[in-house]
Amino acid sequence: MAIGNIMVIGAGQMGGGIAQVMAQAGHKVYLNDIKQEFIDNRIQFIEKLLTKNVAKGRMTEEEKAKTLENIVPELDMKKGAADSDLVIEAAIEDLKIKGGIFKDLDEAAKEGTILASNTSSLPITKIAAMTKRPDKVIGMHFMNPVPVMKLVEIIRGISTSQETFDTIKGLTEEIGKLPVEIKDFPAFALNRILITMINEAFYTLYEGVGSAEDIDTVMKYGANHPMGPLELADFIGLDTVLAIMTVMYEGFGDSKYRPCPLLKQYVQAGWVGKKCGRGVYTYDK
Repeated sequence: MAIGNIMVIGAGQMGGGIAQVMAQAGHKVYLNDIKQEFIDNRIQFIEKLLTKNVAKGRMTEEEKAKTLENIVPELDMKKGAADSDLVIEAAIEDLKIKGGIFKDLDEAAKEGTILASNTSSLPITKIAAMTKRPDKVIGMHFMNPVPVMKLVEIIRGISTSQETFDTIKGLTEEIGKLPVEIKDFPAFALNRILITMINEAFYTLYEGVGSAEDIDTVMKYGANHPMGPLELADFIGLDTVLAIMTVMYEGFGDSKYRPCPLLKQYVQAGWVGKKCGRGVYTYDK
């Protein structure tokens, strides 16, 4: 199946990044969110990124202009879905919210349209079961920041067809990303490993094993990580980290996935990371 027009639900950091890479690859992309200002702000942000890429010689002015031309603001989700061969949902990591979106998309989209979720932890099989086209539902877990990171985890639900998988794998390769097929387990592969490590870093901080700076330094210079796990948690968002840990804890029923009390306390305080100016570390807004 050939993919032409694409719709992205959610104009946040992930949705905006997905829209950008799809538009750069030549696809017309409808970018949707609940408020026009969210869409406009994201397109302005993408334009700034592309301007930097032109300045660094990574793309031409013509390529920049074409990419921006390919991104179409669309406040009406159903309208955009009706004109798309693929819809990628990149909304908040909440099964109830995602389920509602998929039910609406199922009614609005053409019969053959593939519905994909950028969920980082939630079960694709359960999301697919909320539609009348479970064979056309699949997970596309992009990494942050999307324009830079190569990996895309592709997750089949129990009903996902081979045609759907092959189409999404081909599209992923077309946009210059590396597709890896992962089974439909809580948090899939990357986050099952990565977020568990971050949670353990919170436990070492909680138990006074070392300061936040020292814990991050140990992992940067002892394990050759580009940034420490606590710094990375702030970058991801502590609310997102907690949500993924909770999915794993409830999904596996294993105490090794129990969210650290300190992580929960930070989120309860509203200290969710770099995006709000305060997490494990303090940032200038």
